[in-house]
Amino acid sequence: MKEIKAIIRPGRLHKIRDAFRALPGFPGMNITQVEGCSAHAGEEQRGTLKEELTDFTKKVRIEIVAPDELVPDILRIIRDNAHTGQTGDGVLWVTDVSAFLRLCQTVA
Repeated sequence: MKEIKAIIRPGRLHKIRDAFRALPGFPGMNITQVEGCSAHAGEEQRGTLKEELTDFTKKVRIEIVAPDELVPDILRIIRDNAHTGQTGDGVLWVTDVSAFLRLCQTVA
């Protein structure tokens, strides 16, 4: 099992969701509205405290726990549908999941 997380532009979410609906065995996803900023090359200019606290871009975080065999398809769907070629498209990463249990299942 793997956990896939992506930070994307909010306007790209509907394309990703539609593509996941066509993926057999897709396990589902969680969506969170987030704000953030990326690392900037060069020296950063400091403004007022208000500017520093509001210098964030609205994004969406997708979280998916999926079996290993679905990971390549899920990554492809996110990449192909989130990519615009512009700075700020987002990030995508995968981590190992050592244990996973649906809470509706009976524990033996």
